[in-house]
Amino acid sequence: MTATPVRLAVLGAGGRGAEAYGGWVRAHPGRARIVAVAEPDRARLDALAGTTAARYPDWRALVADLGRLRPDAVVVALPDAHHVAAAAAVADAGLPMLLEKPAAPTLDGLTELAGVVRRTDARIAVGHVLRFTPFWRAVRAVAASGTLGDLATIEVRENIGFWHFAHSFVRGNWRSAAASSPMVLAKTCHDLDLIRWLAGAAPRTVSSEGSLLHFRHENAPDGAPDRCTDGCPAAADCPFYAPRYYVDALRDVTGHPVTMLGDDLSPAGRLAALRRGPYGRCVYRSDNDVADHQQTLLRFGSGLTATLTASAFTAENTRHLAITGTRGQLHGHMESGEIRVDLFSPSGRLPDALPDVELVASGTDGPLGHATHTLVARPVGDAGPDAGGRPGAGPAGSSRHAGGDDGLMDAFCRAVVDGTVGSGELSFATALDSHLMAFAAEESRAGAGVVDFGPWTATALGPAGRGSP
Repeated sequence: MTATPVRLAVLGAGGRGAEAYGGWVRAHPGRARIVAVAEPDRARLDALAGTTAARYPDWRALVADLGRLRPDAVVVALPDAHHVAAAAAVADAGLPMLLEKPAAPTLDGLTELAGVVRRTDARIAVGHVLRFTPFWRAVRAVAASGTLGDLATIEVRENIGFWHFAHSFVRGNWRSAAASSPMVLAKTCHDLDLIRWLAGAAPRTVSSEGSLLHFRHENAPDGAPDRCTDGCPAAADCPFYAPRYYVDALRDVTGHPVTMLGDDLSPAGRLAALRRGPYGRCVYRSDNDVADHQQTLLRFGSGLTATLTASAFTAENTRHLAITGTRGQLHGHMESGEIRVDLFSPSGRLPDALPDVELVASGTDGPLGHATHTLVARPVGDAGPDAGGRPGAGPAGSSRHAGGDDGLMDAFCRAVVDGTVGSGELSFATALDSHLMAFAAEESRAGAGVVDFGPWTATALGPAGRGSP
């Protein structure tokens, strides 16, 4: 607890700036307060700024006024395309910042930002929030302890959810690689960061396959109009019929994702927004171009291999994990928070200290009676709708990013007070490899085949660009 709340300037009052990070500030008035907000949408600006924070319709105007405002730190939660320019401007002002992921939507932008960090010694924490969830911290503690032996394989499945993919990557802000970034960066740089974190090193090679399989014009039902609200003959059968999702299924939800529709969240207001805005478009007649499924293979110097599968075509909106090692294996389900550890020796034990988890069962299994342990990770933070907009998604899915948003904000504000933003897990270096792995995966998917990661990253960023474990 700090004696004086950390003074924050927030660039961008969308879902991340206002709800994820701003929501933590509202819940912890003794820890932080917002002193200035930049946002072009007047309603969002007023909602986040309240009665006390200074208002700016453009982030550049707020940055130009940082000397007068004198905040302790800046949260950069702008659209992806503005991340590099805004982070560079804040770095030049000498203030620590929390930069929403992706840090840069292109390799050129990431290279530029890395140059800014070297030139200004910028203190940047990138929003890789999943590192700060009880679930993933417990997984890493088990993997890093040696309990599983030498790691052989890591398998992460990013189940995007058919409704969530349609919202964000077909109709929404991340539908275009040119306007935002490739799906493997926009959605799965979290997962690549986790793999990098668990492996403790950068990969030797990266290869990836995937495509835009389904959300294409030629797959539209016969007679489907440009908008779901224009009398679609396939409305009753289409999984992506917009009024069923935004008006009916989410009728009691007033947060993300329905806030993207506009200010009027009455049934009539939602329908009006679907008639005129992007979220009412037929998913087969949109201007999307990002992959709807992709699989990435990473090979590490130790012999460890890791796979990441991301798919739009899943019922769940969560992550599944499997790790195999020479002395045990681990399975995890992020939404339920359950982690099962099978240790091949009958006397196999878990590490003595595991953070934020409850041991709910221990026993033996299999023909040789190997040791089994079941843990449940408890999220931190206030409950709310999950990333797909569904209220009450389960223990680990019921708070923002399973407690990661809250955990990151807690760590960031502590680091601002301690003067340690820019070191450890809150350093820019920790984010570099995951972003570069995403760019390498997209290059591979586009036809480059197996990418040799080491020389490729050295050419892109130089020797100062290597991330830390």
